[in-house]
Amino acid sequence: MKTRFMIVLTVLALAAGDGIAQKRDNKEARPSPNATVAQTIGTTDISVTYGRPAVKGRDVWGQLAPHGKVWRTGANECATITFSKDVLVEGKRLAAGTYGLFTIPGQNEWTWIFSKNASQWGAFSYKEAEDALRVTAKPHAAEHAHEWLTFSFEHLVSDGATLAVHWEKVAVPLKIQEAK
Repeated sequence: MKTRFMIVLTVLALAAGDGIAQKRDNKEARPSPNATVAQTIGTTDISVTYGRPAVKGRDVWGQLAPHGKVWRTGANECATITFSKDVLVEGKRLAAGTYGLFTIPGQNEWTWIFSKNASQWGAFSYKEAEDALRVTAKPHAAEHAHEWLTFSFEHLVSDGATLAVHWEKVAVPLKIQEAK
């Protein structure tokens, strides 16, 4: 009994230590490294911080990122997006702040979710009640395959841009404009 107790304690200690090593502010190497992309639109600063998983020959859509289920849109902690000022996302107003950025992938439509809870591991504790905004977008075939998940700002104009997530052979756009 004592030996079993010690084994359980050891396993719990190792699991806790592993959790600590996985915090985003930890500078140790990760299989899915952290990345941040930023863009100023008009006078609004926007940044996205996320974990970058690689395809590694795996079945991504429907498996790693299941259709119809909330996904952290990356690896490790949930992706976060920060706006220095109010914005319009797909034409809907969103207040300045930092949000957990989740998606619900689908074959013909994706839902982008901006959660008031920006500090959670994965989507395991995601709660719809904490949503600040949900919008939909149409995925399309990417111009070229992306081994590593990538967020990028595209189609930049003076008061807006498209934030796109690219992974494997799929790209999903999200239109963002500075709120007036």
